Amino acid sequence: MFPNAKGSELFAVLATIDPASLAVGTVTTGWLSVANFHALVASIETGALGTSATLDAKLQQALDSSGTSAKDITGKAITQLTQAGGGSAKQILINVKPEELDTVNGFGFVRLSITVGVAASLAGAQVLGVNPRYATADAFNQAAVAQII
Repeated sequence: MFPNAKGSELFAVLATIDPASLAVGTVTTGWLSVANFHALVASIETGALGTSATLDAKLQQALDSSGTSAKDITGKAITQLTQAGGGSAKQILINVKPEELDTVNGFGFVRLSITVGVAASLAGAQVLGVNPRYATADAFNQAAVAQII
């Protein structure tokens, strides 16, 4: 598409769940508009999962940035990772394009949801905007992006 573009001009870090020991429960990113990108990719990384722990992740969609009428995006949930099944130190990617949302009914916002079960576990995630529509992607990075080299 842009043969001389830097990688950082083609994707943006839109949201993160910073790497940490996640307690049992659910954590989510904020709601992200899909309007500025041709695709989004959620990248989930696990560290050591706690004893007998489980980890689930999925993308959800909503009508607006407040999460109105939130619902899961069909086919955008991972197969559950387990500590017993070797789910530690893994990476998972979930791809989604705007046209996979329920756009007929006005859905245009996405968030990532991670649920840890049984025991606290090390994990983190990013949601990346890929292939920007109107400007270089680095213009859309979240404020926590400290450097682009």
